[in-house]
This record gives sequence, structure tokens and C-alpha cells, in this order.
Amino acid sequence: MLKTPKSMKHLESAAVKALRELLEQVPAIKIVDIELEPVGSDRGVDIVAHIDLSGRRHTLVCEVKSSGQPRHVRMAALQLRNHMVHHAQQATPILVAPYLSPEAQALCREESLGFLDLEGNARLLFDTVFIERLVASKPAIERRELKSMFKPKSAQVLRVMLRDPSRAWRVTDLAQNAGVSLGHVSNVRASLLDREWAKVSDGGLFLSYPDALLDGWRDAYEPPAGKRMSFYTTLHGGAFEEAARRALLSERTTRHAAFASFSAAHWLAPYGRTGAQYLYADETGVERLHAALKLSSVSKGESVVVTLLKYPGLLHDTVEPAPGAICTSPVQTYLDLTVAGERGQEAANHLRREKLTWSK
Repeated sequence: MLKTPKSMKHLESAAVKALRELLEQVPAIKIVDIELEPVGSDRGVDIVAHIDLSGRRHTLVCEVKSSGQPRHVRMAALQLRNHMVHHAQQATPILVAPYLSPEAQALCREESLGFLDLEGNARLLFDTVFIERLVASKPAIERRELKSMFKPKSAQVLRVMLRDPSRAWRVTDLAQNAGVSLGHVSNVRASLLDREWAKVSDGGLFLSYPDALLDGWRDAYEPPAGKRMSFYTTLHGGAFEEAARRALLSERTTRHAAFASFSAAHWLAPYGRTGAQYLYADETGVERLHAALKLSSVSKGESVVVTLLKYPGLLHDTVEPAPGAICTSPVQTYLDLTVAGERGQEAANHLRREKLTWSK
């Protein structure tokens, strides 16, 4: 979303207030003045603060960004360095943003930038002053933006890219392979670049930090929306697997159902069995599984759990480690295991070591 001059002015005013409150916490600092630069096309930096530190004058120059994503941190670093070369070589550069994640904070340190966000995180180092304050809270808008990146349509794009992170994609090709609109791909592209999880080469967009992307997805993950149905079957062991594989393989051109969670992990990277079998399906898949596995509905003591997916797009991203053993992809299986309790976490870690490691 584009920031208007009015909204930026409000943000800059909030930044001035936050900077003033931070500096006032140090008794040795006397604020001489804090100047908010006027909005214009060539304004240099946004805030210039002149302070007195035990009789010594010092200048702080601040760049205010509406986003604290890593790409914007690098832009701010470039702007501040340029300003200091031409206008204030002895000043201390500071980035101010609504929120700076731990990754963005680390980048500020790498770029030798002081930082301050409106959530309360701060780090200033100059002369004899060292201020560092870290808070655990994360603004609601940040959580919403991260979760929106992993909504069903966007997730289809990410699953395609995670199949081969080093592959470079043109927007049109990626949209076609993911089965989504060009607009969805463009939004995902912008989010990946802002977080520096992806880069653009001559060939197109590719994932530069797939592990960071997967970590972010794991932390924000919510199981696929759908109706969870519990069943009992008299089939078990080899008889169940044979019947399930026949049902899953009955239509090769379109996937209607797949092993999921622990059941998919059993085929992808065996770690431990559970008492129930787990599957994802669309309506056609549910009908086929019901008939092939002789399923009967139960309220407890289920041996088969089928989720009727609200958005069956993830069934487009399946693998077949053995004939008929149609499974959710390693990425989807990993994510499902991470929210499946302690045993699931252990199985997820095992699966990631076995199937989701990428060369740096």
C-alpha cells in the first residue's frame, strides 16, 4: 500500500516523539532541538536532532521508513550514508520504522545503523552513550501481513518455488504453474523481495533464502481450512495401505486426495507411526476414500481422519514416493507436523533434515 504525504507526516511526527522520549531517558543528554524536515522531493533525511552530551555537541540524523523490512533497511542505509558524506560526516545515522523484526535489527547492526521502532525496540551507540532496548511484542499489522503471505493462493506460489529454490521464474510462468493470477504472483514477489527471501536475476525471481522463508511460514502456519471428519475402518496395516493407494491413484490427471501429516511422513521420511491415518481430500476424494476404505463415521476412537479441504489447491502439489502413495509435498507435510504436538515436532525436524535442505 502506498503511503500518502499525510500518513508519512503522521509517522514522522510519531518518530520525533519516540526519539525525544528515548533521549530523555539519559540524564547526561540535553536535547537542543529536533528538526523535522519538510516533505519534498529532495529533503535528504527526515529528522535531525542536535543534542548536548555533557558539554559536547552531537548530531543524530534519522531516516523514517513506513516499512522496516530488510529491503527498506538497506535503502535507508544508502540514503543515510549519502547524506552523511555530503552534509554531516560526524553525525550518527538512525533508522526509524513502525516495527523492526530481529532480522531487520541484525541488518541495522551490520550496516552500522542505530535504530528505533514505534514498538519500543531501540539501539543507539555514539560517544559514551549506549542504549539498547528489545521488546517481545509484534504489532498486529505485522502479524497480519506475514499471515497474508501464506494464504491459500499465495501458498500455491510458494510451494511451486520451494520445489526448486534456485530456479528463476518469470511472473507469467509462475502464475501458470501455481494456478493463480498474475496479481497474486506480483504480491508474493513484492513480499519476498521486501524480506530479502528472494532475489531477481536475468532469468527471473528465485529464492535466495528458502530456509528463512520456511521458518517464517512455520511460525505463522495455520492448518488448511476445511471440515475435519473422523472415521473408523476395519482395514489396517498392509490391507489399508493397498486399498488407500488404489483409491488415491484412481485418477492420475487430477489429484482428489493425498496422505497428509504423519501418514505422508511415513512415506517421505519414516520416523514413527501413530494410531490414525491422515488424509486431505476434495469432495470427490472423500467419496472415493469412503468407498475404498469402508469408512464409518465415529465421534471418538477414529482410525482415519480426512480433512475435506475448503481450498484444494494444495492437492496440486503432491509427490508419489511409491506407486499410488500420493502424499502432500515435503513442505506441506513439514508444516502440518509442526502443529501436531510434541511427536509432530520431532517428526517435522526429522523430515526437514531428510528432505528440506538446500545448498547455500
